[in-house]
This record gives sequence, C-alpha cells and structure tokens, in this order.
Amino acid sequence: MSVRLLYLILVRVCSWLVLLGRSSASKNIELLVLRHEVAVLRRTQPKPRWDWADRAVLAALIRLLPRALRTHRRSRPAPSCGGTAA
Repeated sequence: MSVRLLYLILVRVCSWLVLLGRSSASKNIELLVLRHEVAVLRRTQPKPRWDWADRAVLAALIRLLPRALRTHRRSRPAPSCGGTAA
C-alpha cells in the first residue's frame, strides 16, 4: 500500500515538473482541444457524431500542439483517410 502511494506521489510530482517546462501557448492549445472534445462528447446522441466543423477545429488545433503531445492523442486517422492500420 505504501509503495503504491509513493509511486503515485512520484508520478504526480514528475507530471508537475513536465507541466512547468511547457509554454503557456502549448497549455492553452491543449485546453482548447480538450474542451472541444468534451463539447462533442456531451451531445445527447448515444454515439457522438463529428461533423466537418468539429474535424476542422480539432485538426487546426492539434497541429499547433508540440510533436510529443500529438503522438499521444487518442483519435487517429482511419486507414481509409491515410492513417496506418493498428
């Protein structure tokens, strides 16, 4: 139990240190991307449907993120759109 607690504290401190090293513009862009994703997910439809405007906003904002953050995004292009099959 105490080892797990120490691990969680260490992970939290390391994430704060990484956050301190990032620029405020990078943090603001990431917040905009996350807020837009939440807005799409809050729609009342059982399965969120992304229209062309949603895709355009996310594509524009994600391109402004640093490369390291772009590789960790959950949404990936479909193989039919030029992405690679996983």
